Amino acid sequence: MEIEEHFFRHEFGRIVATLTRLFGVSNLALAEDVTQDAFCRAMETWKLRGLPANPSAWLMATAKNRALDILRRERTVRTFEPELTRFLESEWTLVPTVEEAFSTYAVKDSQLRMIFSCCHPRLAEEAQIALVLYILCGFSVKEIAQAFVSSHAAIEKRITRAKSILAESTKLFDLADADFPARLSSVQQALYLLFNEGYHGASSEAVVRTELCQEAMRLMNLLLEQFTLATPKTHALAALMYLNAARLPTRLDGGGNLVSFFEQDRSLWDRRLLAEGQAFLDLSASGTELTEYHIEAAIASVHTSAARGEDTDWKQIVSLYDVLMAIHPSPVVALNRAIAITQLDGPERGLEAINTIHDLHRLSSYPFYPATLGEIELRRGNHPVAKAHFSTALSLARNPMERNFLRRRIDACEEFPE
Repeated sequence: MEIEEHFFRHEFGRIVATLTRLFGVSNLALAEDVTQDAFCRAMETWKLRGLPANPSAWLMATAKNRALDILRRERTVRTFEPELTRFLESEWTLVPTVEEAFSTYAVKDSQLRMIFSCCHPRLAEEAQIALVLYILCGFSVKEIAQAFVSSHAAIEKRITRAKSILAESTKLFDLADADFPARLSSVQQALYLLFNEGYHGASSEAVVRTELCQEAMRLMNLLLEQFTLATPKTHALAALMYLNAARLPTRLDGGGNLVSFFEQDRSLWDRRLLAEGQAFLDLSASGTELTEYHIEAAIASVHTSAARGEDTDWKQIVSLYDVLMAIHPSPVVALNRAIAITQLDGPERGLEAINTIHDLHRLSSYPFYPATLGEIELRRGNHPVAKAHFSTALSLARNPMERNFLRRRIDACEEFPE
């Protein structure tokens, strides 16, 4: 029996969200149990009879029938979704209500409401993302812990606490609620951080986690399908994701080694994703708000529009980083700006820009801070100094890909006699 792992992840989120819409958020554990039961039945049945023509429909039907059994058996002793209670109490309305909950539109609506529920204002960003990955993306606690360089116990505790706060709401978030704009901003930030964790995160296993990027884009597409959610800011975030995702095939070579931006084979960039990303960037200009997503997407657009690395419009990129520093400053943004200045005006100016970074100490554990110093010193011809910086970066590297990349940079320094 052949079926991809991400299929079950996607279906997990769809089914849990749908069942939670019926059972109520206070019965989230029940929704998870029913979903797991449907998966177990699928594995047993499909192993004997083979894959059905439509595995997704089979799983949804199994979960739906199980939900009907539970609602019939427990509706007199358990409190379910408050708004649906009156429809669940009568056999005449029970089946139509459950059927409607499992309709294509309702399933998507339930997923959207679940995303907004997971981004509860009382939860820290890390807890929001962990909850999104766990409930909507079907990731295990172990996988989430690996992705965010944390212990199994810490992530399990974070998710348990987040679920208890979620349960206090009794029902999924209503997109018509007054705090919708603030909650939308939290959802956008959660998806941004989720994508970034996949694109260049701190995982101990890999520097690129394509599956995290894909999940962020899948959930982003749910936002884009709704008129009220497809705001200019949402389009800007989508543009950033698509333009960066187009470069994912070239971030690692055939041996799994990290490839520098200038060495990537641009002919392998995904042209469809680039075109869609640019289209989203154009749509993002329809409003008056200028966000960090707009600027970061614009920077990505400049990078991907150059046929070769040496053709990059570094003057425009520096200008964009100036704007980004004005509206959303951070040491990492300042470091990236300094890298762009190095490309535009040379290593001396780049080093000056680094030395003026505010809160530079916050980069002390970031391996690409000393790595950047190493690249600048290498360009200045200070090979022993460059090697020392790369060695420092190597000591901070978070996974085998980063370590291999930095060892190669150290080897490059050793090619020159002292």
